[in-house]
Amino acid sequence: MRIRLHDLLAGAAGRSGDAPAVTFRDDTVSYAELWRDVRATGAGLRHLGLARGDRVAVYLDKRIETVTAIFATSAAGGAFVPVNPVLRARQVAYILTDCDVRVLVTTNDRLDALRTELEQVKSLERVILVGGTAPGETAGARYSVTSWDDLPLEADLPAVPTIDVDMAAILYTSGSTGKPKGVVLSHRNLLAGAESVSQYLEMTAADVVLAALPLSFDAGFSQLTTSFAAGAHVVLVNYLLPRDVVRLCGRHGVTGLTCVPPLWIQLAEQVWPAEAAGRLRYFANTGGRMPKTTLDRLRSLFPAARPYLMYGLTEAFRSTYLDPAEVDRRPDSIGKAIPNAEILVVRPDGTPCDPGEEGELVHRGALVAMGYWNDPQRTAERFRPVPGNEGALATELAVWSGDSVVRDEEGFLFFVGRADEMIKTSGYRVSPTEVEEVAYGTGLVRDAVALGVPDPRLGQRIVLVVSPVGDGGLDAATVKALLKKELPLYMVPAEVLVRPELPRSPNGKFDRNLLRQELSA
Repeated sequence: MRIRLHDLLAGAAGRSGDAPAVTFRDDTVSYAELWRDVRATGAGLRHLGLARGDRVAVYLDKRIETVTAIFATSAAGGAFVPVNPVLRARQVAYILTDCDVRVLVTTNDRLDALRTELEQVKSLERVILVGGTAPGETAGARYSVTSWDDLPLEADLPAVPTIDVDMAAILYTSGSTGKPKGVVLSHRNLLAGAESVSQYLEMTAADVVLAALPLSFDAGFSQLTTSFAAGAHVVLVNYLLPRDVVRLCGRHGVTGLTCVPPLWIQLAEQVWPAEAAGRLRYFANTGGRMPKTTLDRLRSLFPAARPYLMYGLTEAFRSTYLDPAEVDRRPDSIGKAIPNAEILVVRPDGTPCDPGEEGELVHRGALVAMGYWNDPQRTAERFRPVPGNEGALATELAVWSGDSVVRDEEGFLFFVGRADEMIKTSGYRVSPTEVEEVAYGTGLVRDAVALGVPDPRLGQRIVLVVSPVGDGGLDAATVKALLKKELPLYMVPAEVLVRPELPRSPNGKFDRNLLRQELSA
């Protein structure tokens, strides 16, 4: 019986222990080997003092040790926090501080870049270094440093009484305002998602899945859980160039590939040899609408593959998918609810919308997350009672997405837009406030507004409009250069525009709609 996340591995190891589980570069581990390493590492974490519910941050590129650390945290009773490896030190430190991380798994180089910021992370007690040796001298540091190879590995993992509704993970995602928020997921959430998605993708132990998306994304992490649920083989890749994806598909006989629209656009422009395209059984899109021209090109490149167009929320893992049989009829649809989920379309008062009537998408079911870490206010805003239920079900919480959709007469859903100011670029959700705060931090700007402008390749590109401090001039290139030092590349504005004044609405707020109209004209 699957109760906790790591039970996925235990089950696969029991069924087919010799089957390949994970490959990175030239190294492959079987399910039996991976499960052995997860148990041993989990026991090592317990030996170091990790308690039930403690947070373990994993700040690594994709490699076998990354997978081991994540599932070992689950086996030890902790909650893992996958940190996107492209984040800068200040963003990483914010995440570690926000959820009181006790253990950090990273590399020597990443630790060197983090040292100054880590002094502000009061909860951090232990750093575990992968692929290097622990420094001989850590004077002044409040945390101790241990090499991954020196972890006290033990054969027997002490029993930890976790159950399926316990916290398993915290995934950080940008909000419409302020800093990123940590979405708290239970073991049940992760297991239900793995079973649902692997079911509609019809995954089997014969599948080979290329994990091209970051494991800090819900869709990226799903490449692991859905594969392990089916006993499939996962090939890890730290994305460099589109041709690397093509090469790896050919080398490993990849049968399943999930990407975001900007990457699909690049992959559609590549030359795909028969050995790379011929084994592909399905390709899936998430993180935004795929342009029809790109979809058509991919279908011509992979004639034997089934296309899956998906829509999801980190707060509910995955919400809808379009049956491949409907792609020709409804290429713009986000489909219907995934297995074991119900999707409602409601008016502001919670009553159901009629077909053709625009309303808010509400997701209910086993995939609904536990809420936002240490943020009851935002949790109460997004996780609210299921509309229309009375009596015993009155306390069941659903995710109110903030996204507007329309349902047609046959029940298919069509995305309309977001109610907030979130920017969706290259598959990432970017808060305008995060970009604006860094701009203000330069000391060069008086006003700053970050906007998402439609872009055929990125979904949206980020444009930052600023005004200078005082009467002096302001060089846009200087502002952009300073932002590059503080922001991950996907958050750096494509353009910085300097204006003497920024337009304001009658209530004194920046007139974002007017600016957006001017930029889109």
